[in-house]
Amino acid sequence: MPVQISDYSWQQTPAAVFLSLPLRGVSVRDADVFCTENYLKVNFPPFLFEVFLYAPIDDASSKAKIGNDAVTFTLYKKEATMWETLSMPGVDKETKKKIREKSILQAQQTAQEAVEAKATARREDQKYALTVMMKIEEDERKKIEDMKENERRKATKELEMWKECQKKDKEQKAIPREEKLCQQGKQTKEERKKLKCKTVTRNSSFTHHATKGKNSEDIFVEALQEATVPAPRSVGSIKISFTPRVFPTALRESRVAEEEEWLHKQAEARRAMNTDIPEFCDLKEEEKNPDWLKEKGNKLFATENYLAAINAYNLAIRLNNKIPLLYLNRAACHLKLKNLHKAIEDSSKDCRITKLHLRLSQPTKLYNVMRRRFGI
Repeated sequence: MPVQISDYSWQQTPAAVFLSLPLRGVSVRDADVFCTENYLKVNFPPFLFEVFLYAPIDDASSKAKIGNDAVTFTLYKKEATMWETLSMPGVDKETKKKIREKSILQAQQTAQEAVEAKATARREDQKYALTVMMKIEEDERKKIEDMKENERRKATKELEMWKECQKKDKEQKAIPREEKLCQQGKQTKEERKKLKCKTVTRNSSFTHHATKGKNSEDIFVEALQEATVPAPRSVGSIKISFTPRVFPTALRESRVAEEEEWLHKQAEARRAMNTDIPEFCDLKEEEKNPDWLKEKGNKLFATENYLAAINAYNLAIRLNNKIPLLYLNRAACHLKLKNLHKAIEDSSKDCRITKLHLRLSQPTKLYNVMRRRFGI
């Protein structure tokens, strides 16, 4: 059990109590002080000092000073009166126990209120900091908007000035044009006057010859008509023969079939281009080639521009619908765009065209291989 300390000294004034308590060789770090308005306890093992105060004190403004092997308390009274004793007289154990429990609960409540007040202050500080940051950001945003507005006004002003300069230049250029037009009009008037003079002289000479008689005039008119009307052409037919194409390479190295196929594709493409398709009006000659459109679609597919690639393949198919790679590439584009039904349709068309091409060109070996592998 701790040893109770009884050798202490105290003094008082009407406003405060001064208490001095020796530590008896105990380290300052081991001293523990607990004080409420009615209870004071100092624990420095193995010693203990506690006192149940005669009247309540202001524990918030009271002070304790530890040093020189003693603890000095300055306890401020709530009521300015003189105490008869330091401790409350005639206190039994039950009352002391109640006072201790009440003091502990009061201290806990005070500590909780302090924690809550600290948390509330922290929240208020955070809220204030957030408000300040929002205000700073709003000021910066407003400043940026003002700068943008000033730049826009400056740009519009420069644009208007440029338009006025262009308008003035056009007006200055229009003045010499009007002068040139006036000069040209004068020249044309002079030329017309000269032509009128010439026609008048010709008419006078013609009337002079016409007075010789009507018979001579009729003969002259008939002679002019006979000289100006040509005779009709005779009907005939022209025969055209084309020279045969000669392939100088050997038969084992010849690519006659490939060239014939290429010529057939070119002829089909020309026939398709001759049709009145509005999409081909703005295209150049090299852009009307299905192979060129296929390469263009491949480049667009590589850049993930699938809709433009589909448009390129559509034009190529309208030019030549016998190329299976066009349908296969368009099916790949539809597959990237999740158009599964269109992808299946184009894949089926590619399969049918490839199947027909194999039946016509390689009816035995290659067709059997494709049938075993892909089931066509």
